[in-house]
Amino acid sequence: MSSPTVHPAHTPPVIAADSLTVVSLGSGSRGNATWIGDGAHGLLIDCGLSHRQIRTRMATRGLADAPIDAVLITHEHSDHVGACGVIDRHARRQGLALPFLMTPGTADGLNPKVRPASIQAVEAGVPLQFGPWTLEPWRIPHDTADPIAWVVERDGLRVGVLTDLGHTPRAVRHVLATLDVAVLEFNHDEEMLLDGPYPWPLKQRVRGRHGHLSNAAAAEALEQAAGAGRLRDVLLGHLSQENNTEELAWRAADAAIARAGAATRIHLATQDVPSDVLTVQAPQVAQPTLF
Repeated sequence: MSSPTVHPAHTPPVIAADSLTVVSLGSGSRGNATWIGDGAHGLLIDCGLSHRQIRTRMATRGLADAPIDAVLITHEHSDHVGACGVIDRHARRQGLALPFLMTPGTADGLNPKVRPASIQAVEAGVPLQFGPWTLEPWRIPHDTADPIAWVVERDGLRVGVLTDLGHTPRAVRHVLATLDVAVLEFNHDEEMLLDGPYPWPLKQRVRGRHGHLSNAAAAEALEQAAGAGRLRDVLLGHLSQENNTEELAWRAADAAIARAGAATRIHLATQDVPSDVLTVQAPQVAQPTLF
């Protein structure tokens, strides 16, 4: 297993006008957040880490001054929404009405203690325009009221966060193949889960069709997506600390990409340390030669 590249602390990534920068600030059962930006604008997908941790981890990747124009929420579990209230209050103290985009089912399921003031309702399957971004909320199978995966597009570059899903329906596999960068759940190794300390009902929930993706199931979806030829980078996300290891997840992903004959690069999105900073640029369009 190759070690992922860690960017030096406080070294700003190079962000060009025709590129998107992606960093997983934390991914796992104790908190999830992903930042996507283009230099002038930025989005946060989920905010299950504390507000302080989000900003601290952004700073360690050279993004201390990076903007957050909106927070996109996937579902109401605390490891995805825990900092909503604090982030909202911090923004309002600065005179900002920071929008939190989520489905009505997710909004209804929020703990009142974390409920932000500025909720913007979205509907799964209905794209919307937000500033320079096209935002696509995709329905996913998870054991909450109305969960979604988010895909963010700008100038033809597409980034998606697809975690907390028990299986990959055809629509999810389709969208995965259209991405340049994906945060994809590799939650558990089946044998480790079955032999591990979880009580049987919890094991059944995790491995159920509305639970979490196993390494094998995620690898199968990754193989198909990588084989389509577009996916440049995949971050292995939401790894269980009890029922998986980084090495097992990496091996499963690496084998899938090899079977696909693809050149997709693998990165880890872990719980306690921000991921690699990924910057993807739009393909250069050849200009016609004038005679």
